Amino acid sequence: MARLAQTADLSDIQKEILSTVRDFVDKEILPHVHDLEAADEYPEQIVAGMAEMGLFGLTISEEYGGLGESLLTYALVVEQIARGWMSISGVINTHFIVAYLLAQHGSEEQKQRLLPKMATGEVRGAFSMSEPDVGSDVAAIKTRAVADGDGFRLDGQKMWLTNGARSKVVATLVKDELGADSVYRNMTTFLIEKEAGFGETRPGLTIPGKLDKMGYKGVETTEMILDGCSVAAGDVLGGPEQRGRGFYQMMDGIEVGRVNVAARACGISLRAFELAVDYAQQRKAFGKPIAEHQAIAFKLAEMATKVEAAHLMMVNAARLKDAGQRNDVEAGMAKLLASEYCAEVTSEAFRIHGGYGYSKEYEIERLMREAPFLLIGEGTSEIQKTIISRGLLKEYRA
Repeated sequence: MARLAQTADLSDIQKEILSTVRDFVDKEILPHVHDLEAADEYPEQIVAGMAEMGLFGLTISEEYGGLGESLLTYALVVEQIARGWMSISGVINTHFIVAYLLAQHGSEEQKQRLLPKMATGEVRGAFSMSEPDVGSDVAAIKTRAVADGDGFRLDGQKMWLTNGARSKVVATLVKDELGADSVYRNMTTFLIEKEAGFGETRPGLTIPGKLDKMGYKGVETTEMILDGCSVAAGDVLGGPEQRGRGFYQMMDGIEVGRVNVAARACGISLRAFELAVDYAQQRKAFGKPIAEHQAIAFKLAEMATKVEAAHLMMVNAARLKDAGQRNDVEAGMAKLLASEYCAEVTSEAFRIHGGYGYSKEYEIERLMREAPFLLIGEGTSEIQKTIISRGLLKEYRA
């Protein structure tokens, strides 16, 4: 399936990385995903294989033991991994965002201490912004930091932590009463280090258990309870002088997260198309393969066009970020289009499979449960439209 979702002007190193990842997906993920997903089992061997390939340190600078690759390379790797199993891409996504936040906003001490271990996968990262009563309204978070001697005491409840249990460092956004004139300047990001596992993994920090989900199986999604959790002033992302910068740091991380979600959606769309075009050529109705019926052929044409369009927008958003240009509108557009098209392409592949699409024996059934997650992850479609429209109105102010 070499025609769709190809990327122009890649370096030889990028091509080699993507070829290695594609082979890994075909040989180590796709043959095992059915059983692992059905059991909601953490893919230990697959994750170990990714660590061996250096994927946990893909974007971490060589100075800190990583491969020093671009956001584009990372997004294309995620696209291929999500083509195999979207949950696997979740294992490295929040880890990548935390590594990005450290690289862009962390102090040199924080980088030296954490990034080398993150590059090997020994330390994995989680990203925590949402709360039980707070979705996209970040300003409404209730978790608070209160000065306590030379450090702080954190109290509150966080929600939807991917890698919540297996992570050893969680980038966490909290309210921090600094007396600023804007709620957004009264927020601070803390790097909370903890042990891996469930239960109390640090004094005052509890990971209660794994949340049950309709899809996105295998990787754990958790809550995090902070009850008098003591942290040092040096645990502020970037150091104590960066108090009050948490919201802006997190939004920077969310931009790359949106490119990642777009890449995941592209990967699922690509796999759904592959399954549909293969099945349509094997399944016969009225004396010929259903692919030869115009109704199905037109579906395949529309699906392939959506796969290609989403991929191109995702690549454009990644390249803008790599070039140091603002990409909030483009990342929002890529995430919006890719996630909506993913739901549509997957639904059409499901229809092409007919009754078999409803059977758990067929892979498309899993994709039907995974695709909806991308409509809400890193901001709903409505949030993306808000971001896009605000950006456009600034550019095209009358």
